[in-house]
Amino acid sequence: MTSIRFRLNGAATEVDADPDRALLDVLRSHFGLAGVHFGCGSGECGACRVIVGDHAVTSCDTPLWSVADKDVITLEGLGSAEHPHPLQRAFIAEQAMQCGYCVSGVIMSAAALLRQNRDPSEVDVRAALDRNLCRCGSHNRMVRAILAAAQEMVNQR
Repeated sequence: MTSIRFRLNGAATEVDADPDRALLDVLRSHFGLAGVHFGCGSGECGACRVIVGDHAVTSCDTPLWSVADKDVITLEGLGSAEHPHPLQRAFIAEQAMQCGYCVSGVIMSAAALLRQNRDPSEVDVRAALDRNLCRCGSHNRMVRAILAAAQEMVNQR
């Protein structure tokens, strides 16, 4: 066991765990964050994406040691029921989810994109979602939602 410090959803935190343990496991079991979903377990589906620094990463294959002294943001850190993030509002408005299993990972990929590119094109959005699998076929609605959220965020500035 090793003590690893990092910032989780804006709050300084520390966890005693095996440094090689998957970030996904720590987020779910130690912190009780249910927005991070286990999908494939090999970094291929995107259901477990979180933001580390400014980049979306698959938390199922990200070792805990690699987030030491970094910022980690999960879906729970983007917004709340009372104050949802523009992406969360847009996904609801566009009905951009069916089963919902992939959605948290998709939203985290989109949030990372919008941190790096405040006014993405449809091509940019589709490229950012390329590694997120959705079996329900909601990608077109997701793209529309992300573009709407980007526009809302540009208009708020």
